Amino acid sequence: MRDILPDVNRWVTNNKTVAIGTVVQTWGSAPRSVGSKMAMTADGQITGSVSGGCVESAVYAAGEEVLASGVPQLLHFGVADEIAWEVGLACGGTIEVFVERLSPQLLECWNRASVSESAVCTTAVLQPELPIRGSQLVVGSDGAALLSGLPLPMALRTAADQALATGRSQRSSVPSELGTLDIFCDVQLPSQVLIMIGAGHIAVVLNDLARRVGFQTVIIDPRGAFATRDRLPHASAVYAEWPDLVLPGLTLTTGTAFAALTHDPKIDDAALLVALRSPAFYIGALGSAKTHAERLERLQIAGADPASLASIHAPIGMDIGAGSPEEIAVSILAEIIKARHTKGLRTS
Repeated sequence: MRDILPDVNRWVTNNKTVAIGTVVQTWGSAPRSVGSKMAMTADGQITGSVSGGCVESAVYAAGEEVLASGVPQLLHFGVADEIAWEVGLACGGTIEVFVERLSPQLLECWNRASVSESAVCTTAVLQPELPIRGSQLVVGSDGAALLSGLPLPMALRTAADQALATGRSQRSSVPSELGTLDIFCDVQLPSQVLIMIGAGHIAVVLNDLARRVGFQTVIIDPRGAFATRDRLPHASAVYAEWPDLVLPGLTLTTGTAFAALTHDPKIDDAALLVALRSPAFYIGALGSAKTHAERLERLQIAGADPASLASIHAPIGMDIGAGSPEEIAVSILAEIIKARHTKGLRTS
């Protein structure tokens, strides 16, 4: 959603009606994941992608029909093994794409979530046929909900809450007085940001790895010899300042991971106190078990909530026997990815 939003807002500002195609299920090989989006207008403007090129023309044709009629469509595309390479699939695969007209209410919810860097889940009815197809329930991470379309069963709210808690888009079936409803819960998360305290060798490697998997990276280190653009040319931001001066000006969200990497209490402790009061989904700190035990004592004396201290991953990183800075960086990123996919949204 966030990648297509600038184009969509520009089109709407110019009084264009927009159709959205969303991948709601895949089987076999698929170049785009569930939740991937393509937006289009009647005059041929397109942004985003649902397949990497192999079905976009058919989705656009359906989008033209949806814009004209207002009736959403559920499209099914199958690709045989022998022609898969020709259309962009590594092997045979199948995808389903739901095409609908973008409502002003849904666009408003998307914009609000983007500005506030909060999560939002749009739960749409894919089947049965009209009149209920396309009805939506939009739920934010703050619990607020917006209904679009006909009155919907509470089962949709339950499904939306569950998807939002896991942080994953998912298709499912729910019972209702109208029969079983085929629904899609489309979860949009805040931008993924990794904040690193310390710009040593581990941070240099971790920065490059995290950027490759989609994280924006922020590095903070008062040691000016380490926190330089020469050492970290691809970081989103580099601050040669004390963390307690920089962090109050940053927004830590449910899409934020936080890693304290200096192994120096003068630098790490104050930063950890800020992170513990935030909704960051991951907080990790470098150091041995003995070092961490001493750290916990200091943080508790400094006023940290004892219950929140248990959320710190320390020693940081998955236990893969890592020894070199490169291996430690891999173990840290693996632990962050695991937390993102298994813990859901950590709320304040």
